[in-house]
Amino acid sequence: MNCLTFVPTKNGQATKAGLEAVSYAKQCGATVTALVVGELNGDGGAGAAGASKVLHMGDNLQDEGQIARVVAAAADAEGATLVVAPHDHIGRAVAPRVAVRMGAGMVPGVTGLLQGSEVKKNVFSGKAMAHVNIETEKKVVTTTPNAFGVASDGAAASVEAFAADAGEARLTVKGFEASSEDGSVPLPEAVRVVSAGRGLKGPEHWGIVEELAQAMQATKACSRPVSDMGWRPHHEHVGQTGITIRPDLYIAAGISGAIQHLAGVNQSKVIVAINTDPEAPLFKAADYGIVGDAFEVLPKLTAAIETLG
Repeated sequence: MNCLTFVPTKNGQATKAGLEAVSYAKQCGATVTALVVGELNGDGGAGAAGASKVLHMGDNLQDEGQIARVVAAAADAEGATLVVAPHDHIGRAVAPRVAVRMGAGMVPGVTGLLQGSEVKKNVFSGKAMAHVNIETEKKVVTTTPNAFGVASDGAAASVEAFAADAGEARLTVKGFEASSEDGSVPLPEAVRVVSAGRGLKGPEHWGIVEELAQAMQATKACSRPVSDMGWRPHHEHVGQTGITIRPDLYIAAGISGAIQHLAGVNQSKVIVAINTDPEAPLFKAADYGIVGDAFEVLPKLTAAIETLG
């Protein structure tokens, strides 16, 4: 089975979500060709993740419709019957367009390997698993970030220039403002997340969260009420109406754990809840719970981690 994987890049290197998509395709038993549109350094890391070849189109395309045309053209050129893209902000916009152009069945946000024509994905906010049968010969899937990890046992891939008619742009990005200026890993890709809620009593107390996150090399997050009150920016809001995350470790301080919050974090591998209320709902979902004051617990955690080095 030939697979074309669309790999977004940042500063010439494949994003973690893009490398996960490559590894996913390789684990499905496919011969993987990666496609990069834009800046690329070397093979961008795609070879180590499992790609045997990288197609590179250097044009800095920003219109997802144009990118979709290029992806579909590359899939046709490579004879690919499977197209994989990460389920990030780019992949979610590109993959459906590619599926229409290829006449392919599509499943977004998969959490299981493609086995024959069947693949698994979470439904109902992670409370159930759907087994979806893709009946078309050609298939398109997007991979849920942090669901599969990145393999690193491959060799450097060959890089070939690729050209295709992208058509006319229907939108132009005139400016870009980073939502995070501290260089932290984006929440959907983060392996460690430190989050806090109204239990911190105000934005002036967020320093203890930032210090713990820095010590752990974690990404910061918050509950919806915190972002609604303007204590923290909305891009840090995790939950059903915010960002859904799947980190290896999720620490939540001063968050009661309403069902809307749990829907966005319940796929975390390990959940640690810190709350003064022993009846807080989050404790029922947590792997570890600390009944205590976040103002006392978080600094002690930070000190312990710094001591361990």
